Amino acid sequence: MNFVIPDFYPAAAELFVAAMSFAILLIGTFVRDSRNIVYYLTQFTLVGAAAVTIMTMDGQVNFTFSNMYVDDLMGDFLKLMVYFSVAIVLVYSRGYLQDRKIESTEYYMLAIYATLGMMVMISANHFLTIYLGLELLSLSLYAMVALQRDSARATEAAMKYFVLGALASGLLLYGISMIYGATGTLEISGVAQAIYHQAANRTILMFGLVFVVAGLAFKLGVVPFHMWIPDVYHGAPAAVTLFIASAPKLAAFAMSMRLLVNGLFELADQWQSMLMFLAVLSIVLGNLAAIAQSNIKRMLGYSGISHMGFMLLGLMSGVVGGDRHFALNAYSSSMFYIVSYVLMSLASFGVILLLSRAGFEAETLEDFKGLNKRSSWFAGVMAMVMFSMAGIPFFIGFFAKFSVLQAVVAAGYIWIAILAVVMSLIGAFYYLRVVKVMFFDEPVDSTPLVASADMRVLLSMNGVAIAVLGLMPQTLMSLCAYSLLGSL
Repeated sequence: MNFVIPDFYPAAAELFVAAMSFAILLIGTFVRDSRNIVYYLTQFTLVGAAAVTIMTMDGQVNFTFSNMYVDDLMGDFLKLMVYFSVAIVLVYSRGYLQDRKIESTEYYMLAIYATLGMMVMISANHFLTIYLGLELLSLSLYAMVALQRDSARATEAAMKYFVLGALASGLLLYGISMIYGATGTLEISGVAQAIYHQAANRTILMFGLVFVVAGLAFKLGVVPFHMWIPDVYHGAPAAVTLFIASAPKLAAFAMSMRLLVNGLFELADQWQSMLMFLAVLSIVLGNLAAIAQSNIKRMLGYSGISHMGFMLLGLMSGVVGGDRHFALNAYSSSMFYIVSYVLMSLASFGVILLLSRAGFEAETLEDFKGLNKRSSWFAGVMAMVMFSMAGIPFFIGFFAKFSVLQAVVAAGYIWIAILAVVMSLIGAFYYLRVVKVMFFDEPVDSTPLVASADMRVLLSMNGVAIAVLGLMPQTLMSLCAYSLLGSL
């Protein structure tokens, strides 16, 4: 048996991040009070990974590691968004972690390993590679949730997340084993070929598909696999909640594209019906449950469930009745939605972290009272985020919802589009309630907001980006479509 040395060039970014993680681990172990060094090295790792990704980007679809890894435009674009998101998360989180004395080498190491897991998920062309990336991400997140060891609430949230995550991983593995039994391969492109040539056992394949979709639904946090979202968002330190609510959503989208579109595309009629059920339930339950929340982290958790439902609407609109004509438009609208949601999520939790810096947790709507009198600018940033999440013109959230609904209508699902619009109108209530509290209520706490210059600048740019991309969304939309065109 001859061992073929793989081409490491397409995976250069992953190798760079892995090498830097070892270097940072050694520095954190042997250098006393290394938190500053580790923070800057972590940011350097993310910038370096972005540079390597850009340098290795050639517009081609390249396979390596015995076809277990694929490097394409969709993967490169999503990885760049992951680096960008994680870098912003670390800037927003640093002051919060320092105030609570939980800033540590371990937090930054877990962030790097979670990033590496996301990168592996995004570029996986094999079911086991996807599972490896997913577990690397998940185990890092479980540990991050439990980072505040003296907090019973954080420990409880971590236990819930771990138990439910293990269950979801089991479902996914069981589905993968069935697909392997039906097709005789675990390579995603090989599975697609086996189904196309009708060389797969259809019955076993259907059972496998159900379990795989259930595992995906848990990772996306959609109904009825959403139970962990509000509890983990509420129980975890706000800095960790910000991490969970942003970059991993990009990796979950990539995982859905790899498994469903690249691997199980011939079964589109079957998995689209499942996604329709998940999307409709998520949009309805997410918006209705969010209305009853007085804790803003739980509210944004339920809001995230409804947003993931919208993202699934794009995925389920790609192929209708065997017609693939609208596939690229539908999938690119879904991708545009997930990128928009991550930008909005970063800004919303960024403001929560900003308000939490005074030694208390800004978790309830009461804590946002009179924010306009404390800081008109950051009240305006939060208002822009809330308007965008509600889908009010002309912010990026409006065009994200509009592009998805356009794909849904083009696919012939008029009733789903109408339902989604009605639920968005209902959902606007709890977003506008935050705006009302900030601008029209008297402040409970009048202390000035204290934050580092880099956080203030980045959070301001984040809010402005939501507005500017809402006025000029075409560039980002075109980038999503172009990256998918080079990958599908």
